[in-house]
Amino acid sequence: MAKFKIKWNSERILGMSAMSISFITLIIFIYQTNLMSKQNYLSILPYLQLSTSNAPENNSFELSIQNYGVGPAIIESVKLHFKGEEYDLKDYNHYLFDFLVSQNPELDSITHVDKSTLNPGMAIPPNINYRIFEVTTEKDYNFFLNSFVLMEGNLNWEIKYKSMQDEHWVITNDTQGPAKLD
Repeated sequence: MAKFKIKWNSERILGMSAMSISFITLIIFIYQTNLMSKQNYLSILPYLQLSTSNAPENNSFELSIQNYGVGPAIIESVKLHFKGEEYDLKDYNHYLFDFLVSQNPELDSITHVDKSTLNPGMAIPPNINYRIFEVTTEKDYNFFLNSFVLMEGNLNWEIKYKSMQDEHWVITNDTQGPAKLD
């Protein structure tokens, strides 16, 4: 059996160098593409939180949702749990205040309330405070607080939303922050 010996000349060395450089460039390109994909996911990550603002000096009570993330949050569903039963906000035209009125009809006497819907498909942009409802006059404020305090211990909510990358999240009043569903 004859030994095969490679003759190294300048053309062969130049060709092998070009192939090696091309292979290393391919590996770097794949690595950078992977990093860009991860960065893209992180750059559109929504982070919703519900908050209440109770300002007795202004006779104002507000329930709002904020997106502290860096991408829009798209609402998928809003479920409410009250006294052991589950309710879908769509049955109340997506108004949380209308649900509260259905559970405590006396709240219907409140005349100065600003309310907004939480429709599925609605996008909450980053760094936005979206007001769900606000009660603003002294009479309405005092009446609302007295009624809401009685309801609050039995009221739980669950808001499911997604990111632009179709990652699904849920927030509830029992959790510290959003929980990923996927």
